[in-house]
Order: sequence, then C-alpha cells, then structure tokens
Amino acid sequence: MFEPPPQVRGNKVDPEQLKELTVGTSTRADVTALIGSPTAKATFDDNTWLYISQITKPRVGRTQAVLAQDVIILSFNDQGVLRDIDKKTAEDSQPVSVVDRITPSPGTEASILQQLFGNIGRFNPAGSSSGGGASSGQSGGAPKPY
Repeated sequence: MFEPPPQVRGNKVDPEQLKELTVGTSTRADVTALIGSPTAKATFDDNTWLYISQITKPRVGRTQAVLAQDVIILSFNDQGVLRDIDKKTAEDSQPVSVVDRITPSPGTEASILQQLFGNIGRFNPAGSSSGGGASSGQSGGAPKPY
C-alpha cells in the first residue's frame, strides 16, 4: 500500500553535527556555519537560540500526525560563546488549556427597536435619486438645493 513519506518541518539538527559544538569554545558564527540559522530566538533574550523541528506524516482529512518533535536550545554568553546546549522532546512539553471567552465590545448590541428603525432614511424610494448630475437628467451646472 502506498503511504506518503514522513516530512521534516523546521530546522532539524543532526545529532552528529551537534556533537561538534563545544561549550565554552564554539561561537555564534561557528554554530551558524555548522547547523545554520536558528528557527527562533528567545523573546527577551537574543543569547538563546531555538532550533525547532517536527517529523510529521499526513493522515486522513489532511491532518498531520506528529511522529517526533525536538527543540534544541543553545545559550550564549554576552561575548557570543556557547554556554549551554539543551534538548527538549515532546515528552517535555506541557499541556496548555485554552480559555474560551469573548471580549465584549460596547456598541455592538442593538435593541429590537434600533434594529427595526435603524435603516429608516438610509435608502431612497424606488425610482428617485439623491443627487444631481447625469442620473437625475441634468446636463451640468450646480445641483439644485433641497
């Protein structure tokens, strides 16, 4: 039976290349040359680089099954020298509960009377026009005052 191959998403770091990095010696330039640019940098810390990857496989309904998920975290000191290497997998992840709330915005709720009478005067009666010009049969000049 034909099955599509797994797909690598993100920046998958080869474990053999990761072994070539030396804490206390390797620099940002060494890391970039060896494994490439990071997927992301920590939000409030440019000295923390994240290499995020997933291996997925298509399932029924075009959803993706996650077969593996890795995050390699590289920390640098202020001089740009590698300080720490950490690896996180799907087992290290924390469940997140999403809160289902609606933020109220004032003025969006109209009463039944506002809904019934809100459009009075917004539309022209059939066959009449609201302005001058070619649609009212005038050939030019200023529109007539009402």
